[in-house]
Amino acid sequence: MKEIKIATSAILYNDISELSEADRMLMDSAIKARGNAYAPYSNFHVGAALLLANGEVVLGNNQESAAYPSGMCAERVAIWNAGARFPGVHIQALAISASSTNTIVDRAVGPCGACRQTLSEFEVNQKKPFPVLFMGAVGEVIKTPSLLSLLPFSFDSSYL
Repeated sequence: MKEIKIATSAILYNDISELSEADRMLMDSAIKARGNAYAPYSNFHVGAALLLANGEVVLGNNQESAAYPSGMCAERVAIWNAGARFPGVHIQALAISASSTNTIVDRAVGPCGACRQTLSEFEVNQKKPFPVLFMGAVGEVIKTPSLLSLLPFSFDSSYL
């Protein structure tokens, strides 16, 4: 038996103003998408923006339903929207922003486990990592070099 250590790295920005122009524009798109979320039950609004290799920015936001848990997260709405509209086009970057009508979300909010699993499928299939930026409504922004850096020991089709 031996112990192994898994490490990841990220860049922590104090706020959106420290991002590069390209990253800030993508995060602004996620913030805009967040404003259109349908979240009357959780009051937690999430927006996602994917930059594709063809230059398109594809948006998603969370969509809830009174029949919990049949709603959908912003990240999966965006990724499946991209897959439906631009099949085979590589993802260059993902930005996520979250807010709440109940409290100020001032910590970075990363993708949930189900979204990490779904997004990892796209990163594995395209054989090229894409950075993930995430934030709350205000404050710090975290940028990771890849989706898989958020999901060590990921499960993919190679196991099937």
